[in-house]
Amino acid sequence: MNYRSIADMNRTILESLHRLPRDLDLVVGVPRSGLLAAQMLGAATGLPVVALDDFLEKRTPAGGAERRVLVLEDSLSSGIAMQEARDRVAAAHRGEGVLYAAVYGLKPQHPEADVIFEAVPQPRMFQWNAMHHKFLARCCVDIDGILCHDPSEAENDDGPAYLDFLLNARPLNRTRQRIGMLVTSRLEKYRPQTEAWLAAQGIAFDRLAMLDLPSREERMRRGAHGSFKASVYRESDALLFIESEPRQAAEIMRLSGRPVLCLPEQRLYQPDLGHIAAQIPRLRSCSAARHLVRQAAWSVLGPDRFSALSQRLRGA
Repeated sequence: MNYRSIADMNRTILESLHRLPRDLDLVVGVPRSGLLAAQMLGAATGLPVVALDDFLEKRTPAGGAERRVLVLEDSLSSGIAMQEARDRVAAAHRGEGVLYAAVYGLKPQHPEADVIFEAVPQPRMFQWNAMHHKFLARCCVDIDGILCHDPSEAENDDGPAYLDFLLNARPLNRTRQRIGMLVTSRLEKYRPQTEAWLAAQGIAFDRLAMLDLPSREERMRRGAHGSFKASVYRESDALLFIESEPRQAAEIMRLSGRPVLCLPEQRLYQPDLGHIAAQIPRLRSCSAARHLVRQAAWSVLGPDRFSALSQRLRGA
């Protein structure tokens, strides 16, 4: 898994400024995420920034008299959005002196863009759309600290206050995407309250895995938070585990041999070959074994060579 945070994008933009013409007059962001990239580039260069519609209708500081314009997208995959932007610019007769760029592309060159700042092959995910990405259907996702705020010490009493928390927890990261698997160290006995809250928030999911222990005290005695999540993740076909707590994220990565994203920390924990090899005797399914082999190949080859090999095998 390749992951880029907002800080990573800002760093990539700053490191790529030398690749752009010095006589730019304007930066145009392609909605929606391209506007985020455009604002970062504008802040770094002092150039004015407008949305694509404003540029097409000449609602710009120079009233449409710009001579050198950069149209910027955050990322390219299929290239459809950038091609649509190019077509709209051409139809508005605004194409003279326009340069097209994307911060991230699947490859170093794309036919729809003049400049790609950095190649980031699939599988990939970005901070600004992580909770709105179709990949969530193939992810394991924590609940407390991700979808809702963690309970306070007073609420976490395994009694009436906790029941009230479960039913009325404050939402944190909202999503409209269907989640493949929710994996939580909440106790199984709280499934009805958990499912009721998820339904009230409109959160769709395929499976909810909960810890089947009698009490909070027993869970704490066993220290089962990370190990439980890792065991579920290890036997799944998920691409990524999204966790809220840094120490648990590191433990899940170590015990599963697979990548874990700590969302609050904005850090992707990637296993090395030692972590991956240690999981081989524990595997019980063919799909989990295939994922482990892919992860091992990714670790050995690196993202670029792994992507190239995958493309060659698909074309064989």
